[in-house]
Amino acid sequence: MLAPKRLLTALALTLIASTTAQAADEVVVYSSRIDELIKPVFDAYTKKTGVQVKFITDKEAPLMQRIKAEGENATADLLLTVDAGNLWQAEQMGILQPFTSKVIDANIPAQYRSSSHAWTGLSLRARTIAYSTARVKPSELTTYEALADKQWEGRLCLRTAKKVYNQSLTATLIETHGAAKTEEIIKGWVNNLSTDVFSDDVAVLEAINAGQCDVGIVNTYYYGRLHKQKPDLGVKLFWPNQGDRGVHVNLSGIGLTKYAPHPQAAKALVEWMTTPEAQKIFADVNQEFPANPAVQPSEEVAAWGKFVADTLPVEVAGKRQAEAIRLMDRAGWN
Repeated sequence: MLAPKRLLTALALTLIASTTAQAADEVVVYSSRIDELIKPVFDAYTKKTGVQVKFITDKEAPLMQRIKAEGENATADLLLTVDAGNLWQAEQMGILQPFTSKVIDANIPAQYRSSSHAWTGLSLRARTIAYSTARVKPSELTTYEALADKQWEGRLCLRTAKKVYNQSLTATLIETHGAAKTEEIIKGWVNNLSTDVFSDDVAVLEAINAGQCDVGIVNTYYYGRLHKQKPDLGVKLFWPNQGDRGVHVNLSGIGLTKYAPHPQAAKALVEWMTTPEAQKIFADVNQEFPANPAVQPSEEVAAWGKFVADTLPVEVAGKRQAEAIRLMDRAGWN
């Protein structure tokens, strides 16, 4: 029989072990993606492993500020958000910690991962050209740059420059053409606008459908969602720049927070999210393209057709984000 002091020590050790085991059975995710787009993935992981995934959703800026404010008293293990520009910003804020994984490296191409291993892409979206099937022939379309031509004067719709998606597209144009040429392109787009910029991509698509403009630039998943609601939508997608660098592709991605309470459990979740099993769920629910090239897109997404994607590392969107914002402002894109 244990002496009272030794018994208390044994009980304390048991409680510590129990608490540690309980903590390892939980991962907390701060997510800027809405609940219905991520819950099916996390539910599948819990069913497979028994590990509970708790998530808090908000816009990316408040979530990043919350992680920074929490510091060493962190609640979140992982930050899940959209656009490489946001992930790069989180990395620059010092709220993510790098971690390496042979599983992730094998599943996700290098251009969709942070070069410093701070985050990885999980799903892809193309920011491409949408056009009216009634007023535009696909043969009239070629490149993003050509939307600045006189041919499209008074026919173009764009979303606000305040959205990171357009900032990232502009950043890649700067990387490709340099600032002077990119500013010329953006000024051409602004001159060709048929109306004021819109607050979101769905409004751009609806404006094209209603005849307010003939062409626009949108993320593919917005088209997928609207087309699902309106199967007779008079708008289609066009893949630009197929003769040169390819379509601008961005992503949703995830990073391990600097002071993650459950780092090993969090890493295991991220690794699983890059596997074919998880990639299919994640991409299908979001109407996006899997970041893992071994996984095929859903039947609906595949129906949009194959395309050549830009091979620029997506973190370029973050590195040139500030420059892109200044350039867009100078060019009059508000």
